[in-house]
Amino acid sequence: MKVAELNGFAAAARELGVTRTIATRYVSELEDELGAQLLVRTTRKVSTTVAGRLYLERMQTLLADLDRADELINQQHATLSGELCLSAPVSFGQRFLPRVLAGFRESYPEVLLKIHLTDRFIDIIEEGFDMALRISGPPEDVSTIWRKIMPIRRSIVVSPGYLRTAPPLEQPEDLGGHAILGYSHFPGGQSWKLTHCRTGEVRSATVRHGFESNSGELIVASALGNGGVSMLPDFLVRDELAAGTLRRILTDWTPPEIWLTAFYPPYEMLPAKVEAFTGFIEEQVRAFPDVTGQVVV
Repeated sequence: MKVAELNGFAAAARELGVTRTIATRYVSELEDELGAQLLVRTTRKVSTTVAGRLYLERMQTLLADLDRADELINQQHATLSGELCLSAPVSFGQRFLPRVLAGFRESYPEVLLKIHLTDRFIDIIEEGFDMALRISGPPEDVSTIWRKIMPIRRSIVVSPGYLRTAPPLEQPEDLGGHAILGYSHFPGGQSWKLTHCRTGEVRSATVRHGFESNSGELIVASALGNGGVSMLPDFLVRDELAAGTLRRILTDWTPPEIWLTAFYPPYEMLPAKVEAFTGFIEEQVRAFPDVTGQVVV
């Protein structure tokens, strides 16, 4: 194209930063590939043939479309607009995200949030999400990148009614004699590893699930109905702990650490809308300590 636009190999080579020999060879190889002469070469100038003019016009159109496509992609990456597809845990999404969404939409009205609530660990790449919020232990997915946002406190809780008729619950080993309300996605399964707050001693307790669900809300309701012992994030039971309808037990022992974590596809650089939403979530979490369970009861 440059040879035709500038009517010469030397001028085109200078603008492209290559030698005249290389420019000449590229054009000759293109003509061989197309099976048509694109340029008429004389000692004084270079001009296009009919085939050359047709090819030049089509290539100019195609390159202009390519430039526009590049511009759109760069704009999408750099500006705060367009769709942002997010996956988040169900209970966290229902209890915390509503207070976030209004503020985010006010600050970034051109971003359309599409939120899918599920406790399943979705494949953000295969399922087409821009990011995912998860509450879990250390990440194991090597195909994504992630950023810890905040630790999430968990407690072992029961109802006062359950405690009145239950066997003693003073040591981790005592859990084996109780009905456990199990969370389906808890990585420890039927073995709970607990660490003593002061001594650092670690004990494992084998537990028996009398009930199991993938719904934190259902487990809370079952615990309130004297159904058994459960280990839950404090943001799920904040109100119940404050009201005394659920109580913490084994308070000297802590479960393994879990975090609210943001997961992303393997971006080289986070799109502006993803970075903005992550930062907004971080600010809101720190503004509402009940999310991490920092509550005195």
